[in-house]
Amino acid sequence: MNLTGKEIIKQVKNGKIRIFPFDNKSVNPNSYNYHLADQLYEIDPVQILDPTKKTKTRKIKFTDKGFILMPGRVYLGATDESIGSDHFVPSLIGRSSLGRLGLFLQITADLGQLGTRHAWTLELKVVQPLKVYPHMKIGQVTFWKATGKKKLKYKGGYDSHSIPHISKSYLKEFI
Repeated sequence: MNLTGKEIIKQVKNGKIRIFPFDNKSVNPNSYNYHLADQLYEIDPVQILDPTKKTKTRKIKFTDKGFILMPGRVYLGATDESIGSDHFVPSLIGRSSLGRLGLFLQITADLGQLGTRHAWTLELKVVQPLKVYPHMKIGQVTFWKATGKKKLKYKGGYDSHSIPHISKSYLKEFI
């Protein structure tokens, strides 16, 4: 079951959902708009990606003038907000307004884990050049009620970052 916007507000107030910073204006009927942080990583478009090797990236810090995402490249961004819950499963998705401009966001990794609370790494890809700005609304997070016995806090490799984070598939424990 997906939480409504009013229920998201209620659960933030009682501490069962963490969104920091939180703004009531970002609440939708059944989601919360999250924002793009001011740092991106561009995955080197010339390399052959190999999950057994560390990915080469270029760090991009951008300003209020924006940054143009280019087709044929993969970018890693992050949410401005720290988001998570021990009680509800977060799912990060794109916004239809940006999807209509050709932005693919969180193509494969939209599901969060119970017990994580951090800024989320975002996967961004575009079909034509698209200018993005720091702190712009970039996507939405929904929260889902978890049923069944809950496992202890998630201890994966991506649960404590506040900046975009590259794939850890090259590390032995991830293969």
